[in-house]
Amino acid sequence: MIELLQSSPQDVDAFIAMEQQSSTLAHIIPYAREAHLEAMSNAHIIYLSIYAEQKLAGFIILAIDQENSVEFRRIVISDQGKGIGQKAIALMEAYCVENLKRQHVWLDVFEKNTRGIHIYTKLGYRQFDEAVHEGSKLILMEKSLA
Repeated sequence: MIELLQSSPQDVDAFIAMEQQSSTLAHIIPYAREAHLEAMSNAHIIYLSIYAEQKLAGFIILAIDQENSVEFRRIVISDQGKGIGQKAIALMEAYCVENLKRQHVWLDVFEKNTRGIHIYTKLGYRQFDEAVHEGSKLILMEKSLA
């Protein structure tokens, strides 16, 4: 069973440890503890803790940006390859519609993260643009939740 719960500042150290795993670190720009805590205190940033079998298994960061849009800023799963992330994304999308009243989600993913791009595509996300961050190509993807 997978569930999403509001994260708390007490979760941040676990989030940092998850970000530092080599399988994750290759695909994200990790946050320092202070950056996580500052983001958590921002009313437009939402942290959702992912629980699998009642154990903390990862987290999602969302940013409310436009009137009907949410930026899916980050997902980190501690134990990858078990489908937890895909189930958590489906729950996150339902959360965006039901709790945030948003109908559109977008994200960016490093081009070298082929596994992530494959999963997002499989879940219905489509590329709408490209960008560059510090010399690395980003693929911008979106999904309508309507």
